[in-house]
Order: sequence, then structure tokens, then C-alpha cells
Amino acid sequence: MIWRGLTGGSSRDVEPVATSGAAGRRTPGAAPVVTTRVTFDQRSVWTAAWLVIAAISLALFVRFVFRDGGSVFFVALMAFFFAIAVEPLVGRLARYMPRSAATALTFVGLALFLFGFFFAFGSMLASQLSSLVQSAPALLTSLLETINNRFNTNYSTETILADLGINVNDIYSYAGSLAGGLVGIVSNTLGFALNTFAFIFLSYFLSSGLPRLRQWIAGLLKPEAQMVFHTVWQLIVAKVGGYVGARMTLAVINSTTSALFMLVIGMPYWLPLGLWTGLVAQFVPTVGTYIAISLPVIVGATSDRPIHGLWMLLFAIAYQQVENLTIEPRISSRAVNLHPAVSFVSALLGANLFGIAGATLGVPAAATIMALFDIYSRRYEVSAEAEAAAASVVATGRLPAEQTDQPVSGEPASATPGDAEPAPDRPAPPSAT
Repeated sequence: MIWRGLTGGSSRDVEPVATSGAAGRRTPGAAPVVTTRVTFDQRSVWTAAWLVIAAISLALFVRFVFRDGGSVFFVALMAFFFAIAVEPLVGRLARYMPRSAATALTFVGLALFLFGFFFAFGSMLASQLSSLVQSAPALLTSLLETINNRFNTNYSTETILADLGINVNDIYSYAGSLAGGLVGIVSNTLGFALNTFAFIFLSYFLSSGLPRLRQWIAGLLKPEAQMVFHTVWQLIVAKVGGYVGARMTLAVINSTTSALFMLVIGMPYWLPLGLWTGLVAQFVPTVGTYIAISLPVIVGATSDRPIHGLWMLLFAIAYQQVENLTIEPRISSRAVNLHPAVSFVSALLGANLFGIAGATLGVPAAATIMALFDIYSRRYEVSAEAEAAAASVVATGRLPAEQTDQPVSGEPASATPGDAEPAPDRPAPPSAT
């Protein structure tokens, strides 16, 4: 017998077909040969074709949105993280007033602080920053002269550029192309203004509606998954808000202290250098302190009084000791509990993905992931006996005797010939009825 399946529509009929001849012969004891023929109706073929077309169109649309609308998603993501960063302050104010009023008061307070700072120091900051940029070639020349006199070398700007493979004519051509791109500059300025407005708009509405957003997302999950979601949410708020708040506080203290010290010793460009020192030292993990102090030291060493560079170096060393022992543990001890190497790698990864904002948010994101891993991972007590046994194995190059006598996982243990049992007969395949 050969079983032939005929499919059509939604039902399937099976009927036996008798065969004869060589094709129908069957070896005694062999399983019956089963042949199935599947036929598709035209409606099923068209349905499958349209499903494939819809999947391809959706993939192309998603690619188009993320490629051309990536800036919009980036602004929305930064607005969400900013809303989470100000959540501790908004949450405290919301205890005494409506949520929308607390959010508006927080945003107005931040705007007044920025306006007051730029109103008081804006013109000074602009003039000192412009002078610092204009004096950069002279500072570089003075630095090269100091290095040549100290180490008896003969470096110059031209030789350094030649070693780097850069020609002076290339620099002039780059400058000319930048100067001619006035339309591009205006377009980028308008785009920056639009993105800034969108960022403030989204940040306000996300911050004011953050509890409703949390409840809406939790309502989409099963009751057993809601606890996990609330755990993740609270960890994100604690890590992001705590990290940004602690870093901003330390940056203000560092910038104010550094700028006042530069002003006292008569250091030029004290305001932009003070802001540079505080922001870079706090928001660039691990190596930010060294990068931040390098610029003031170089500017001081190449100024009219080179002793300023030495004073700035000594000040940076002393301030870091005071900050690491007294200020930072009290402010950021509970914000982010992360290994310096992990924080550095997460900042680099965030910077490569999203620039400066990604470098800022990479550390709290990594801290949130590590905190979730500590909560939901299972840990065991470290065994001193296992460590000693591992050292013995490394020293001798052999496993212990009690482990070599055991069978390998996945293989049956060896048995004596007398204990072997005959394998049961396999039942014959059921006959088709």
C-alpha cells in the first residue's frame, strides 16, 4: 500500500492506493513506504507572498526611520534620561504641590541659574575664551621652545605636522572650506535651536508624566513581571539621577575652587580654564582628572610667569587628595558603585555611540546593569578547598584520583561482561491501517 495525501482548502483526505509491479513490491519485514503529495491552492500562495512583501516593507521603513530620523530618536532618548535625572528633585517638590507645577519650578530654576551665570560671566567668558583660542599658536610655539631648550631638540610646528602627514596647504584649504560654508553654519544653528526646543519640550512633558508612563508600561505586563519592571525602573532612577546630581555638584565645587585659585595667583583665562577643569574632571571617568589639569598647567607654563604651571600642578594634586578623601565619598558614595575599569569602558562605548551625552549616560547605564545582575544572579560561597585543589592540578598537570575514576559526563559507566543485560527487542513498526 502507498498512502497518498491530497490537500485542498482547509481539509485533508487520505485514501489508500493499491500498487502493483516493481514499484509496489515491498521487502518482507520492511516498513511500508509512505508518499505524501501536498498541493496549495492559489489563495494560500498569494497570502504567503503578501506576508513576505509586508515584512520586507516594514524592515525598509524601520531602516529609513532610524537612518533619516535618528536625530529625533536621539533627542527623545536624551529627554527621557534628563527627565529621570531631575526626578529626585521633582519627586521631592511633588510632595507639596502638583506634579506639573513641581516640574515647571524645577525647569525654571535651572533656566534662571544658567541665565544668571551667563549674565554675570558671559562677556568675560566669551572674551577670555576668544583670547585663549587666538593665543593658541603662540602658546604652542612657546611650549616647543621650552621643550627644545630643555631637551636640546629642534622641534617646530612644520616638522610636527610633517610627521603627522599634514601639509600646511591642507590646513589652509580646510579653513577656506569652513569659511565658505556659511549656509551650512546657519542651517546647523537653526537645527540646533530646533533640537534644543524639542529637547526642553519633551523633557518637561516626560518629567511631568513620568509616574503615569510607569503605570502604563506596568499595566502591559503580567503581575509576576511587574515586580521586575518596577525594580528596573527604580534602579534607573536611582543610578541616573544620583550620578548626574553627584557629578554636577562635584563639578560646581571643582570649577569654583579652581577658578578662584587661578584668579588669586593671577592666572590668565581663569574662568574658562576653571569650567574646563571642573566639567572634564567629573564627567570623564578615571582619566578625566589628568586631562582636565593638563590644559591649565600648559597654559600656565607657557605664560609670562611659567611658575603658574607649577602652582596649578601642585594645586591639582592637593585638591584631588582632599576631594577623594572628604568630598566625593559623602556626595557620590551611594550614587554609582562601579569599578573604575568598567566605568571607563562604558564611558568610551557611550561616547562612540552618542557622543558627549553618551559618555555621560554610559556610566549610570552600566551601573544599572551591574545592580540588576547583583540582584537577580545567584552567588555561591567561595571554597578554599576548590582553590587549593586547582593549584594542585596546575602544579602536577593531573586531576585528582577521585575525579579520574569517575566516568566522563554523557558516557555510561563501564560494566563487567557478566553484568551486561541483553538489549530488548525493538517492537516492529505499527502497520498502517
